Formats: sequence, C-alpha cells, structure tokens
Amino acid sequence: MQQTTNTILMIRPVKFRMNEQTAVNNYFQEELELKNSEINSKAQAEFDAFVEKLRAAGVTVIVEDDDKLNDTPDSIFPNNWVSFHENGDLALYPMFAENRRKERREELFTRLEDEGFEIENIIDYTSAEEDDLFLEGTGSIILDRTNGKAYCAPSARADEDLFIEFCEDFDYHPIVFTAYQTVDDQRLPIYHTNVMMCIGETFAVICSDSIDDKKERKHVLKHLKEDGKEIIAITEKQMHHFAGNMLQVRGAEGKHFLVMSKAAHDSLTPHQIERLTSHCEILSSNLETIETCGGGSARCMMAEVFLPKA
Repeated sequence: MQQTTNTILMIRPVKFRMNEQTAVNNYFQEELELKNSEINSKAQAEFDAFVEKLRAAGVTVIVEDDDKLNDTPDSIFPNNWVSFHENGDLALYPMFAENRRKERREELFTRLEDEGFEIENIIDYTSAEEDDLFLEGTGSIILDRTNGKAYCAPSARADEDLFIEFCEDFDYHPIVFTAYQTVDDQRLPIYHTNVMMCIGETFAVICSDSIDDKKERKHVLKHLKEDGKEIIAITEKQMHHFAGNMLQVRGAEGKHFLVMSKAAHDSLTPHQIERLTSHCEILSSNLETIETCGGGSARCMMAEVFLPKA
C-alpha cells in the first residue's frame, strides 16, 4: 500500500470566515478585523495560488467549488469529513460542528467517478453524531498506510472508541496518545492530531513535546522508529505556526513533495529544512488568512484520493 498519492480533492471556498462553532476548541483560530466578504476573497486568492503551485509540480488537483446554498465556512478543509482508500472504500466521518456536517456532498463522489475513479463501498460513521461522538477524518487520524498503523490523539473531535472501530474496519493497528497545547497557562487537548504530526514515506514530523505522558511519548516514537522513519521533532511554538500540518504528495514522474504553508516553512530551522529536503522537495504557499480564521493549514485543505482507477 502506498503512503502517498498524486491526486488531491480540494474545495474552493465561497463563504469562508472564522467559524464560531469550531472556535470553542480550536485554539489556533483568531479573528481578523475584516468583513467576511474580504476574508473570503483573501482565502480564495490563497487557495487559487496554492492549487496553481501544486499543479505546477505535477500533482493532480480536482477542484470543486463549495455549495453556496449552505453556511459552510470550513468547507475548505474536506479531509475532516471524507477519506478515500485504495480498496475503493470511502469513509464518511461524524463532525463536531453542526454547520460542518453540511459539507458532506454526494455530488463530489460523482465528480470523482467522472474523473475515472471507482468507489466500491461507503463506510458511514456519521450516525455517531446523534450520540455526540465525533471522529474528524484525517484531521483526527494520521495514517501510516504502508505499515498499517493509525495514530490518534483523542479530543472532543476524536472519540477513541470510534477510532478503534475505524481501525477494525480498515485493518489498521491503533496507536492512541493524548496531545496537549498550552492555552492561557492550561494544558488542553489539541483538537486535531494532524496539527502536531505528519508521516511521510521515510520520515515523520512530530511535536513530541505535546505528548505530556512520557510512556505514551516513548510508545509513539518507538513505533515510528521501528518502521524506519527519520523523526524530525518540532517545538510547540513551531506547531502553532502549523509546522506539523504537512502532507507528502507525488507530482510529475513520481517526484515527492512535502506540502506546507509559508508560515510553517518560515518557522523551521535551517537544520530541520536540511533534514526534510534530504527526503523530498518542500512546496510551500502563503495561507495566512486561511490559517488565521480557519485554524487549519495546508494538510487540512487536501483530501487524498487513493481510489482505484476504473
């Protein structure tokens, strides 16, 4: 099973703004002193420039505009509600914020089928929302597809039992740990695992300092080392610049790229950059408005398509 794909689904925003429903436990979000229309316009410009860079690198980017009918300010982050797998399965996830549940749109699956992809089964976890249980896709879950392992830091948006159920359904070995960040001098759970951790084919970027329990930290690092990953540690300060929110993808002629925001790239030390570029080229783009208002970054914007071709 491959760890990386060359096909990405991305949703262009039409009503992007700070989502008040997610701000309650996403401590990365901040307000901007701008009208919502200005915020959306800036986000669209950042989105378009990002897509252009990915396509220039040879990554296949399938872009769909958000649906103007619904109030879906976070639709730019599709990886939280859907994941696509090599066996033709598609997973739909239960979302914490009610207005994010409206992001799930079946016409996107038709678009993928029109692009030549095969969808065999839909594994639907969304009924868990009725019990106030959530698991927000590859925001909550970091997949080591090659080694059959899945990493998850439980939070209000990542229920441990649901995560275990996902692992049973998709045949992954679960690795559970709690990751924290400091908010007003308190240690609070990080809302999504993918802000503190990224797994590539031959490396892992991780903010191990956010795993306060020493046994849990040792356990996570042990698994990564066992699987031959070079571990590149980032600080909590770098994590807050989205240095953990990265994704490795394949471009033209199978060349690998590590995709991140400009803020993430700027936060890295020369030594960290040297270590990362020994594995693959870095591709970064300015996502300042999206990061500030959305509390998510480059990785959150890309839903990887691993589906088989018809």
